[in-house]
Amino acid sequence: MTSKLSIDELALSQGELYTFVTSKEAKGKKKSLVAIINGTESNKITEVLSKISEQKRNDVTEITLDMARNMESAAKISFPNSKLVTDRFHVVRLVLDALQHLRIKYRWEAIEEENKAIEEAKKEGKKYQFEVLSNGDTLKQLLARSRYLLYKFEASWTPSQQRRAALLFEKFPLLEKAYDKSVKFRYIYEENNRQSAHKRFTEWIDELKNFEVNTFNTAAKSIEYNMENILNFFINRSTNAHAESFNSKIKQFRANQRGVRDIKFFLFRLEKLFS
Repeated sequence: MTSKLSIDELALSQGELYTFVTSKEAKGKKKSLVAIINGTESNKITEVLSKISEQKRNDVTEITLDMARNMESAAKISFPNSKLVTDRFHVVRLVLDALQHLRIKYRWEAIEEENKAIEEAKKEGKKYQFEVLSNGDTLKQLLARSRYLLYKFEASWTPSQQRRAALLFEKFPLLEKAYDKSVKFRYIYEENNRQSAHKRFTEWIDELKNFEVNTFNTAAKSIEYNMENILNFFINRSTNAHAESFNSKIKQFRANQRGVRDIKFFLFRLEKLFS
């Protein structure tokens, strides 16, 4: 037990989720593991963590976690003196998922339009001619191949991604606006203090009130509901990076063993390696 912990979930076998509580100081190495809990229910997590002495639990000052309410509830009960910090990666991913949802929507529409055009060509006894854009993509290929460039900042685009982005935003101007919104949100995390970050988050949420992409409005509401924990990031700039690193090691260990056949024995080995 240390003063700074992380809580995260991971599927070990056949989609069964386990909750992992780890120490930040160990950085995903020996002495990382505080607890492994079968399931993600708040009451079960609380029940297991209550086995740790009250004094040790009271000494915990900070916990990083995602936006899951069950984890938040369990952390508040089990570690009453700790500040909860919503992991930056999960918050940014929420906004990027909203952006990708719009891209995917356009892609399905492009596929549907293409299918209709092929059907019409068949009825007329003609061969359908695919429209090829200046970079060699068809419209549905343009939307499929733009996935990764939307995750990146414009300055990091390769020349081919720059050409693809120009075509994408020309064809779908709303997608360009959504991309700009996501970039603006990510830049908020460059702030160094809680107060200025709060101001910029609030401004970003207000800007979305008249934005016509529903997924962004949904993301904005989630951010607003979790604002207190999100802002706690700007105190020490703590993330769940060590927990994600720990999870990656478990996944690699699982892959090396060709999966998990005996859960109890697998957990026993994790205990020997990381506790």
